[in-house]
Amino acid sequence: MHFSLKEILNAGGPILILLVLLSIYSITVMLERWVKLRGAIGMSRKLMLYCQQPIRTENYRKIEDACHKDIVKHTPAAHLLSELTAARTRTPEEQEKIAENIIDWETAKLQHRLSVLGTLGSITPFIGLFGTVIGVMHAFKDLAANATAAAAGASVVAAGIAEALVNTAAGLFVAVPAVIAYNYFLSQTNYFAKELDGLASYFIHKTSRYDHNG
Repeated sequence: MHFSLKEILNAGGPILILLVLLSIYSITVMLERWVKLRGAIGMSRKLMLYCQQPIRTENYRKIEDACHKDIVKHTPAAHLLSELTAARTRTPEEQEKIAENIIDWETAKLQHRLSVLGTLGSITPFIGLFGTVIGVMHAFKDLAANATAAAAGASVVAAGIAEALVNTAAGLFVAVPAVIAYNYFLSQTNYFAKELDGLASYFIHKTSRYDHNG
């Protein structure tokens, strides 16, 4: 049994069109998040690596200069290091609070729109199933209304159901990549947040050891 693209679209109806639009939107979000995270996390890691030595030698001017370079100044690491450098004379507790707020804020920015992928991964299979149920109902309605089709028996019903199942397949086609992308991006941002936390702890340890412990 073979169906052309036009037949598949006709069988899926408005539900299939909706799923196609959701698939396009999902792919758009994935690409946007991939580009954003690749840039922000990649450049942040380079800055963090570069600043290891200035932090160790307490060369705060070098850290500030590095954080204000155009290529990295809008990254999470630059934000964190800039604020910690400005607050280096404060108590460790105050610095930790500043770092915690910045990391939470930057992580939330990196995870922006990930809820869209999680939502699409959750609801699109049900949207597809809803379309399939409607298609099956139409198949049996047509069978009951058409005496010739009724004489043909199960083969006609099977053809109608096969067409209707296209919505279920489309729903899964949207959901699976969305769930994979959601989990991948979430794990990447959570791991990066731990990297920022480690950087903040190292910075605070170096400054507090000399400025507050005598």
